[in-house]
Amino acid sequence: MRKDYGGKALLPLLLFLGLYVGCGVVFLAQGVEKPFNIMSRYVAMIAGILAALFFYARDKTIAEKIDVYCENAGRPGVMQLGLIVLMAGAFASGATAAGGKESIVNLGVALIPSHFLVPGIFIMCAVISTCIGTSMGTLAAMIPVAFALAEGAGLNPAMCGAACIGGSFFGDNLSMISDTTITATKGVGAEMKDKFRMNFLIALPAAVLTVILYGILSINAGSSAVTPGAYNILACVPYVAVLGLAVAGLDVILVLAIGLALSGVIGVLTGACTFFEWAGQVSAGMEGMFWLAVFSMMTSGLVGLVRYYGGIEWLVGKVTKMIRGRKSCEYVVGFLTFIVSAVILNNTMAILIAAPIAKEMGENFKNAPKRLASLLDIGACTAIMLVPHGTAAMMVQEVASANYVEILPYLFYPFFLLICTAVTIQLGLMRNKAEREAEK
Repeated sequence: MRKDYGGKALLPLLLFLGLYVGCGVVFLAQGVEKPFNIMSRYVAMIAGILAALFFYARDKTIAEKIDVYCENAGRPGVMQLGLIVLMAGAFASGATAAGGKESIVNLGVALIPSHFLVPGIFIMCAVISTCIGTSMGTLAAMIPVAFALAEGAGLNPAMCGAACIGGSFFGDNLSMISDTTITATKGVGAEMKDKFRMNFLIALPAAVLTVILYGILSINAGSSAVTPGAYNILACVPYVAVLGLAVAGLDVILVLAIGLALSGVIGVLTGACTFFEWAGQVSAGMEGMFWLAVFSMMTSGLVGLVRYYGGIEWLVGKVTKMIRGRKSCEYVVGFLTFIVSAVILNNTMAILIAAPIAKEMGENFKNAPKRLASLLDIGACTAIMLVPHGTAAMMVQEVASANYVEILPYLFYPFFLLICTAVTIQLGLMRNKAEREAEK
């Protein structure tokens, strides 16, 4: 039987956020490098879990409360999320071992006309990040290329850096193998293909406007020729296959398995790697995702305890009083992940924290899961694009020798994305039949 501690049930979750976020903010103010890495997220989470186990429901044994934790930590959706993120990490590393990342970067450079460099950098980053599912991986690969192009063609380095940031997060926000997409869809029970389609229709106008504006600003630039590196079309096949099969609606685990197999076969056949080198990279990619799989279980278990003590219902009830209908519910969902992501500088973790609350609110107001997933992802990714202390901005500042104030005026994409999202919410675009009937 569930308890009713009201707002007090949220204290374990606030303890985690206070330790992790609070320490990060303090170290940030002190100018410490990587301030949010000093206080371990796992230690902060364990503190919250132990508080939830020991300081509530004294009439229940610790074993009974651990059962509640394990039941929620091991929910089928959470286990599926863990398998998917491990597969996504395996595919990303396996395709890279087969020469896929280098080939797709060099192919993009080869296809960009010299007078279309800045919009081309945005487009290339968008395509690459959609294929490989990571903004940081795209930025790491593309920032050196972008600034080599900028230097050779006499372009504004701050504008090139902003184009890299916007394009990289365009794909991270949309990609079927992005951890944010996976976390958002599984967190609210949405179909990945539905979330992709809706998210794409919101992001596409923002991307088009961004490309046009970059084109206007760089219309007289780009006179120098740029020599692309070598690329192998065959090495790009796994990325194209994963994108196409996912959009077609195949189960994401099957899609990733096919892409992973293709990367291994192509890597060995083209001589890019041996089977055992490929297997080692696949293992490394999975290891890189272990933290997300484990942290997802820990978060789900803690949220399950908070819900058992009545905290989630209390929070939803309080927030619901401020919500007047579908529109305000969607604004709150997007704003919630934006704030959490901006504070903790981790869009995936922000979605993990906000998704259970968003799901509860969405069920109350009959918001379609695809809308909730899209808003969670957009809010979390937009925050990381805009904050000055985020990894993306710091990477660009370091390579471009440009400060944040110089980069910000050229960050068109996140602002256009916020505008397109607000228009979608305000006009009720892409609502399904159930949502329209509920509003009536």
